[in-house]
Amino acid sequence: MKVAVCFNRVPPRLVHGEPLDRISEEGAEAEAQAVAAALRELGHAPHLVALGADIAPFVAELRALAPELVFNLCEGFWGQSRKEMHVAALLDLLGLTFTGGAPLCLGLTQDKARTKDLLTRHQLPTPKYLLVKLGEQYPRVRDLAYPLIVKPRFEDASLGISNESVVDSEGELKARIDYVHRTYRQGALVEEFIEGREINAAILGNGPHEVLPLSEIRFHSDLVRPIVSYEGKWLEQSQGYQGTQPQCPAPLKGRDAILVRDVALRAYKIMECRDYARVDIRLRDGVPYILEVNANPDISPEAGLARCAGVAGIRYPQLIRRVLEMAAQRREAARA
Repeated sequence: MKVAVCFNRVPPRLVHGEPLDRISEEGAEAEAQAVAAALRELGHAPHLVALGADIAPFVAELRALAPELVFNLCEGFWGQSRKEMHVAALLDLLGLTFTGGAPLCLGLTQDKARTKDLLTRHQLPTPKYLLVKLGEQYPRVRDLAYPLIVKPRFEDASLGISNESVVDSEGELKARIDYVHRTYRQGALVEEFIEGREINAAILGNGPHEVLPLSEIRFHSDLVRPIVSYEGKWLEQSQGYQGTQPQCPAPLKGRDAILVRDVALRAYKIMECRDYARVDIRLRDGVPYILEVNANPDISPEAGLARCAGVAGIRYPQLIRRVLEMAAQRREAARA
């Protein structure tokens, strides 16, 4: 089968954020190469198609290639994460069947505030929160209890998350909101910080669904804050990276594991995730608080989703085959 493996390139200078943010953005090509290698091993004919600053060559290449399916690994457009959904919508307009979330799903899950609105509406546990939009006057916090954590509204991959993101006073809170507004040019999501165990729930399928073995992020006691910061996720020589280690399967008691799996799967369905996704959770006092739903997580061999699949006995090429087969089923259903 002819498969286009699409990924986004990174501009020489990011439109917002910190210079080091390029590290996570540049991982897309390596991810695409790993997926292409797995597809080749499975007997398919993969073709890497890069999305740069101009969509015209991207569209022309896809039209000339006429792939049977697209493996969509695009996480934004030219340094703009918020346009992740636009790339999926473009593939839709071109009449191409692609893996992963549909445009609306990608747009909603990228918006942390809207995700939490939906989770709250469906009575799923998520930390109390408020949104301070870009340009809005700083509000007084009355209904939230310190410590709080401040995140950019539309970013993933822990962009904008550092030890300073967790705040203990009004002065620190105001400074961090200002930082997010100034550096990332978007709203700041303010949440109650949940002191607890951090669990990642990776899910495959469109019904029936499979919740893969749960993974726990173990934080070293020397860390300033027990969080998955940007350095903890991407800067291998940093203290944060060394002190942030995944353990899969997570050593959870039966009831806790059942609750985590249940709320993760319900969130997956509510956000209408497709093929695969990851739900990040903080477990405190037996309550699994949903932090985020990532409908387009890293699917490279060393990433969390593939690690969980491996513990379930699913080798990396098998994982890629399953994702591709789910997209192929959509293609056949649409034709029927």
